[in-house]
Amino acid sequence: MWAGIDAGKGHHWITVVDGTGGRRWSRKVENDESAILDALGLILPMARTVHWAVDISGTSCALLLALLAAHGQQAVYVPGRTVNRMSGAYRGEAKTDERDAYVIAESARQRRDFTAIDVPAQLAADLAVLVGHRKDLVADRVRMINRLRDTLTGIFPALERAFDYSSQRGALVLLTGYQTPAALRRVGQARLERWLAKRNVRGAEQVAATAVHAARAQHTTLPGQQVAAEIVADLATQLLALDERIGRIDKQVTAAFRTHPQAAIIESMPGIGPILGAELLAAAGDFASYTDDGHLASAAGLVPVPRDSGRRTGNLHRPKRYNRALRRAFYLSAQTSIIRDGPNRDFYLKKRAEGLKHVQAVIALARRRISVLWALLRDNRCFTPHAPATQTA
Repeated sequence: MWAGIDAGKGHHWITVVDGTGGRRWSRKVENDESAILDALGLILPMARTVHWAVDISGTSCALLLALLAAHGQQAVYVPGRTVNRMSGAYRGEAKTDERDAYVIAESARQRRDFTAIDVPAQLAADLAVLVGHRKDLVADRVRMINRLRDTLTGIFPALERAFDYSSQRGALVLLTGYQTPAALRRVGQARLERWLAKRNVRGAEQVAATAVHAARAQHTTLPGQQVAAEIVADLATQLLALDERIGRIDKQVTAAFRTHPQAAIIESMPGIGPILGAELLAAAGDFASYTDDGHLASAAGLVPVPRDSGRRTGNLHRPKRYNRALRRAFYLSAQTSIIRDGPNRDFYLKKRAEGLKHVQAVIALARRRISVLWALLRDNRCFTPHAPATQTA
């Protein structure tokens, strides 16, 4: 039997088909442990082997996948794009959960090359949760900084231009107390410097001088200034608190990452620190699931795919279906590794000399680094800038 699951947050629709494609069981199942266990108790006795397929591998079906694994069952992942294309091969234009579950089951019955979904180990699950939470916090920080700059521009454009609020903590501390030109001129540079120093602002003298200089360039009070100033102060306070939260998460991610048995090897690669290494492990999962370095590079979208037709051959294009998070980790690590002198920068400059643009050269470097990382993991040794000495057997 083949069981297709159209997964959702509140409920799943499970459809079971036999070897001829006939429906044998189809029902909506609530996303609760008892309901899923009842469905498994009805489906598993129907055949000696049941092949499971699901169109979502995220948090909405985590409970379902865990219960399947507890019963010795393994599911495969059928991408939503495949389900959408396969739907056109069947009669009718209706779009229902039951029809989607049937198409998923039929796709799994006709194709045997879908990727199996493994329930992650405890460490991998912890890293995935921490990395996902950190990503959300960083996105919130970017959104809040953009809103702060936009609001501050409406009342005090000179002060908005004076600081980089994404990297200067002192500028955010300043905005918690002073947001308008009149307030800065009233307090003066000397008192403002002492006020900032009491709050442990590094370079308080320079911050105070820059802020007072910006205040002297504007003497006009703009409409809505008082309300906007209160909003700016509130956003600055939230950003400082958010920076502390991100710092605590970074410590948790680093501690969890360094408990991984291959953390030292991954972190020895130039351009990969504990945060990016954790993102790499969360995106790649178990490296043993990849057959070779080419398989890993293909999953990261770093291997071109041919688009040939007739006499038109040799047309290589960027793939469209790949792991975005995995590609991001390899691309960022490659881009960071070219900052300092070494084999990574030498390879990048070589590709630039061959006529490749910056992005093309970084992608080529990322692909080469995957081969190096795969060899290090295979040989269980850390990266060294020079090739190891070989000895005669």
